[in-house]
Parts: sequence; structure tokens; C-alpha cells
Amino acid sequence: MHLIMILIALAISWGIRCSWVEYSENWQQKWQRTLFFFLFPPLLIVMTAIALLYMGPQGKMLGLQTGWSSYVLALTLLAFFAVIWIRKAWQGWRSVKSTRDCPIVNLAGRRVRLLKTPALFAGQIGFWQPELVLSQGLLQTLSPAHLETVLAHEQGHYYYRDTFWFFWLGWVRTCTAWLPNTDALWQELLVLRELRADAHAASQVDPLLLAESLVLVISTPPVTSEICCAALADNSVDRLEQRIEALLAQPESTSEFHLIYWISFLLALLPLITVMFHS
Repeated sequence: MHLIMILIALAISWGIRCSWVEYSENWQQKWQRTLFFFLFPPLLIVMTAIALLYMGPQGKMLGLQTGWSSYVLALTLLAFFAVIWIRKAWQGWRSVKSTRDCPIVNLAGRRVRLLKTPALFAGQIGFWQPELVLSQGLLQTLSPAHLETVLAHEQGHYYYRDTFWFFWLGWVRTCTAWLPNTDALWQELLVLRELRADAHAASQVDPLLLAESLVLVISTPPVTSEICCAALADNSVDRLEQRIEALLAQPESTSEFHLIYWISFLLALLPLITVMFHS
């Protein structure tokens, strides 16, 4: 019976991921919808594994005998996820440690880390309390007005705690790389993250200046990994065009909060209810 639960969870997760298609919505609506398709299948699988682990390898469920095979499979799955998390956390810690080796400078009353490279780079690096890192080449290339737009964009990443949340989302991405559309959903989330930070910055600075800053920064290759990092630069031309078009367009009105997407996450907890039918 436990093996049937695993197969049902996998089938539902696979079906949900396969049903994802892109829609022409504003970025607020896309964010909620994309996050659901990205997170719900892994959450359902993990809740199923936890339920099986709690019920154990012995006993009966709905009159059917349980066994060790499903128990070992659930334990192996959770152990695999834990190992990946440890690896991601270690990589993130190394990234933060490397950032702390950079000297601290004061810029417009802000405390930033200076990365000694001619490349143009600006990013938040860390977990819940990330540090702003700017490259020497960026400070030497951008005008004060353009630099202000970069700082506003990075403040958007800090406001939404993107480094923290995308550390966990990146962990989910690695754990479920075998599910359909994992990479496509991940790329969509990255675009939406930058659009959200751009929108936050555009409410404080000139959107045209921010668009010019994006064009300048995108001309150089990235200088750091995406782990625990939310950076202004993006080496994808398609994303750059999408971000610039959003900046030059009329500001989007804040969309209504779609509660249905968040309530639907509760359905992923249904496997825990099956514990009551185990004896």
C-alpha cells in the first residue's frame, strides 16, 4: 500500500509539472503561478515520504500489508535531499566567506564590499542578511546617477530577501531536476525575481537610467555563482530585453492576491492524513 502511495504522489507531481505552460500575465500573477508549479510537486513527494517514514515498515493500511521496500525508498529519498542541502549550504557558506574577504567601503552612506575586478558586477551575497558587493570596475565605469539605479535595484533584492529564498528554491531545483519543466520553471523564477527588483527600483529612480545601467552591466560576463547571490547582471539577451521592455512600459498596477494558489499548497499535506489509516 505504501508503494502505491509513492506511485500516486509521483504520478500527480509529474502530471502537474507537465501541465505547466506560460501565460501572458503581469509579473505578480506569474510569480504566484510559477511558484506553485515549481514547489507543489516536490512538497507532495516530501510529505508522502515523511508520512511513510512515520508509519514505519510494519503494519497494515486499509487491510493491505506494508513492507520494508517503501520505507527504505522514503528514507533514501529524504537522505538524498538532506545531502544535497548540506552541499548547497557548504557552497553558500564558502561564497559568503569569500565575500567577507573583500574590503569594506562607504558609498553614499551605504556599507558595501568592494570586489577588486575590472568586470562590472553588483549583487547581494549572503543568506537572510546579505551584503552588497560592488566591483571596482562598476564604480569606475558608471556615473553617479547610474550607480544610484544599481543600488536601488539591489535594495529590491534585499527587501524581498531574494538570496535567502532562492537558496531554498535552488535546493528544490537540484533535488527535483528529474521532474518535467524544472529548469524552465527555474529560469522563469529568475526572470521574475529580476523584474520584481527592477519594479522596486523603478519606483525610486528613473526607469530609463536603470535600463541603461542594465545594458552596461550585461556587457560583461558574470563573476560569481548563483548560490546565495542575487545580482544585477544576467548573461541572457532574452531576459535583458524582457526587463528593459518592462521598465520602459507603463508601470503595472499591483495585482490582486491570488489566495487560491497558496491555499492549494495545503493539498500537499494530504499524505500526512493517511497516517490515521495505518495500523
